Amino acid sequence: MSNEYATLSKDGLWENNPALVQLLGLCPLLAVSGTVTNALGLGIATMLVLVGSNITVSLVRNFVPNEIRIPVFVIVIATFVTLVELTMNAFTYGLFMALGIFIPLIVTNCAIIGRAEAYASKNAWPKAGFDGLMMGLGFAAVLVALGAMRELLGQGTLFDGAELLLGAWASELRIQLIQFDYPLLLAILPPGAFICMGFLIAGKNWLDLRRKEKLAKQPIAKAQRARVTTVN
Repeated sequence: MSNEYATLSKDGLWENNPALVQLLGLCPLLAVSGTVTNALGLGIATMLVLVGSNITVSLVRNFVPNEIRIPVFVIVIATFVTLVELTMNAFTYGLFMALGIFIPLIVTNCAIIGRAEAYASKNAWPKAGFDGLMMGLGFAAVLVALGAMRELLGQGTLFDGAELLLGAWASELRIQLIQFDYPLLLAILPPGAFICMGFLIAGKNWLDLRRKEKLAKQPIAKAQRARVTTVN
């Protein structure tokens, strides 16, 4: 993998993560992350739209006048969102109903239009597609982590309702880790989403700070003094 692809991977998954760093797309991220299943479904849908729209924008970038590029990008994104929505309606109807309006709202996700404008419209389609994949994976990873936190604290389970995404056989994936006499409603309700998201952002910032401190403590190798000889 070249240095540029490695940088794209690092940016999408960590350094410039659309959810933890750019703080984009927080509305659906906080709204549907009550369970791992819902979070994973929306994360996969967003990733597919990101990859498809980035590749398409890169392919048509030289044919779109600069004055109308944003409306064209929005139409491209809306097309892929419609394809994803129809696919989910056909094959994962239960999850489609659970996510509701937040599937078509992917069109308004600033992370997608931002990558189309900032990167896809300026680079070749392989790099644009890879950028969309990494940004989508980074967004989906935060969604799943947030969903796991909220589901575990609110219900004591993981992968509840997995059959909505993977089929009837996936009902066996449900794990009951904690038995609650009463569910922790704070984790399930919207305030819990903001609190858990705050902990995720704080955790990332703490890890970044620790890494910087570790790098600062590393000894700097002293340059050897070159010996200069004079030839008469």
